[in-house]
Amino acid sequence: MTPAVLALFALAGVVVGFSKTAVGGLGVAAVAIFATVLPARASTGAVLLVLIVGDLVATTTYRRDADWALVRRLLPAVLPGLVLGTLFLHIVSDEVLRRSIGVVLVVLLVLQLWLRTRRTTGPSTQPHRVASWAAGGAAGFTTMTANAAGPVMTLFLSAAQVDKRRFVGTNAWFFLVVNLVKVPFSAGLGLVSGTDVVRALALVPAVVAGGLLGRWTLGRISQARFEVLVLVASGVSAAALLV
Repeated sequence: MTPAVLALFALAGVVVGFSKTAVGGLGVAAVAIFATVLPARASTGAVLLVLIVGDLVATTTYRRDADWALVRRLLPAVLPGLVLGTLFLHIVSDEVLRRSIGVVLVVLLVLQLWLRTRRTTGPSTQPHRVASWAAGGAAGFTTMTANAAGPVMTLFLSAAQVDKRRFVGTNAWFFLVVNLVKVPFSAGLGLVSGTDVVRALALVPAVVAGGLLGRWTLGRISQARFEVLVLVASGVSAAALLV
C-alpha cells in the first residue's frame, strides 16, 4: 500500500469522525474516497466498518442527546429499505446506482429548502408518520446501496427542527443501530473481509481525531449556522453523486 493510499484512508477516517460528531452530510466524502481507492462494490463493505467506528465515537460523545421518539419512528421502515437495497445492488450498475441516489437527494434538498421558506421559528416538531416511514425506508435503501443515507437523515432531522446537539445525537444512535444491522447483509454479499476489519481498527485514531474536531466545531457554531451547514453538506453530497 503506497503512502498516498494510506493518506487517503487516514483522511477518510478524519472525515468520518467529523461528520459523525458535527456535519453528517459530509460522510459521503469518505465514501467517495474509499470508492476511488477500492473497487466500488468492495468499498461499500470496507467503509461500513469505519463508519461503525465513527458511530461508536459519536454515541460516546453524545450519549445523552438522542431523541428516541424520532429513532423509533424511523427504524421500522429501515429493514424493508435494506432488503430493497440489497436486491437493487444485483440489477443495476454502480454508475446508475450512484446517479439515482444523487437525484433523490436533490429532490429532498429542494423540498427541504421549500419547507424552510414556509416555516416560522418554533419548537421542534414530530414528523408525520408517513414522512417518518418514507425517510426510514429511504435511509435503509441508500445506506445499503451506497452508504449515502447521511444526507437523507440530515434533511429529515432538519425538518423536525431539533437543536444541534439533539440532531447529532439522534443521528449517531440511529446509524449505530442501522450500520450494525447492515453487517450481516454486507457479509452475505461478500463485501466484508478480514482486511476490512484490520483497516478499520488501524483507522481508529484518525476517526477519533475527526470526532474531537467535530465536537469542538459544534460547540462553536450557532444553531442557525449549523442548519445552513448541514443543508450545504447535503447539497455537496448530492452533487458529488451526480457528477
